Amino acid sequence: MQKNYEDLTFADDFIFCKVLTINKELCKELLELILNVKISRIEYVEDQKSVDMTYDGKGVRFDVYVEDDDTVYDIEMQTSITVDIPKRIRYYQGMIDLNLITAGESYKKLKKTFIIFICLKSPFDGFNLPIYTFSEICEQDNRVHLNDDTVKIIINAAGDRSLVSQEMAQFLDYVSGNAAEGGFVKKLDMAVDVVKTKKELEVEYMTLRMKLQEEREEGREEGREEGRQIGRLEGQIMERIKTSLIFNATKETIVGGLIRDFHISEDEAEKYYETYK
Repeated sequence: MQKNYEDLTFADDFIFCKVLTINKELCKELLELILNVKISRIEYVEDQKSVDMTYDGKGVRFDVYVEDDDTVYDIEMQTSITVDIPKRIRYYQGMIDLNLITAGESYKKLKKTFIIFICLKSPFDGFNLPIYTFSEICEQDNRVHLNDDTVKIIINAAGDRSLVSQEMAQFLDYVSGNAAEGGFVKKLDMAVDVVKTKKELEVEYMTLRMKLQEEREEGREEGREEGRQIGRLEGQIMERIKTSLIFNATKETIVGGLIRDFHISEDEAEKYYETYK
């Protein structure tokens, strides 16, 4: 269910993207907090960056995509917990790499990448770390690193606060919906308030909300029509089987006719026969 604009928080995708792309310094501070490193500058920030690189147009839309001379940062807000987060991260990595170099170019042009997912809960059952950092390490000897310059980070807002700095704990609290405490988090909260006063962004959000609603309605109607088509097909198959049995047709004849006339597999034809005989 889509929220009203006035009810949105930093953890909502739309506000998250706008705050970090309008306020480059806040985006830089957030990256420094998560990575525990100093970043000299951010040269390029784009919200909802799209990359369509595959033959069928299937691509990816990044939340916040930051790129400087030698590093790419992708920051994603993930409010719903799904089991496919690791595969999503893998897919995002591939799309980033395809976007960085074109066919025939040297692999040396690939920049270091950080893919960061901020989640409300841990996606790993039985574990509750506040931060999970993954890089390629040899399983046989963890002293050997692949050094492919890729790092994946998952932030767990529900994680154990004792394992992180006070500033990070305050950020996790804020993402979880608690009141803003601490200098950096208060700046984020002020930026959220400023974004929510901008009428043009409210119009953009409402337009996006209406578009998503229309797409859902179209999808539901397509599903209903598909269901009606399946129902009509099954009705025709049932009628064929009942009629054939009246004329004492054999099972082999009926199944063969279903396969031929309805373009279904032998297994499907067998199941229909057993159901309606």
